[in-house]
Amino acid sequence: MIARPSDDLPAAFARLGGEEDGRVWGELWDDLCHQGSVYDDSFAALPYLAAIAAGRAPGAPLDAVLMAGLIVSAADAERSARYAREITALLPVARALLDAATDDAPAFVYLLQCVLAFEGERVWSAGRLEGLFEQEYELDCPACTAPLFIAFGDHGVFAPDGDHVTADPARAALRPADPSALAPLPARLHRTAARAGHEDIARGLTHLFGRAACPSCAAAFSVADEVAKGH
Repeated sequence: MIARPSDDLPAAFARLGGEEDGRVWGELWDDLCHQGSVYDDSFAALPYLAAIAAGRAPGAPLDAVLMAGLIVSAADAERSARYAREITALLPVARALLDAATDDAPAFVYLLQCVLAFEGERVWSAGRLEGLFEQEYELDCPACTAPLFIAFGDHGVFAPDGDHVTADPARAALRPADPSALAPLPARLHRTAARAGHEDIARGLTHLFGRAACPSCAAAFSVADEVAKGH
């Protein structure tokens, strides 16, 4: 295993509640979710994280929810059932933190993913919404496999060599989805972002769940379908 899971989780989490919490959380992230990865041993932390989120143990609820959300986003049916009590306890805390995340777009998106993870969603909770605050998605054209950069706003679609920084690539306009025509889940995400005042995130969702055309072969495709493939 690449990560270094803590050999003694009770002792590791018992270190929280002091002036060095930032360092302790950093070590916990490195041990349990190294570079954003989730391992078998990561799930054993969920009871501790749920206790922190619920205020039954020392530590920051936000940190606990963010770590738990990442872990749960990788849960299969067996793990979801095994840790159902912890997931149920984490969900209302995540929703409350999401409601309060009106000034920080990255935090809002991370918490939105956490809420989806605790609700059992396993596609958009798994890091695929993070392009909304980065305002860019990297994927391949489903027709010709050219590497593309989907950039929001006036930039359009970048291709074909993927070098959107130093080159002057061809561009094709994005076709954002009509918010009123979105499917239930993206409509809910759009509504949540708009109500929280995250207009850029809401706008980005219309592009994520809209369509694009490849500048190399002119093929039209669903942006969300390609992002969901995990490119």
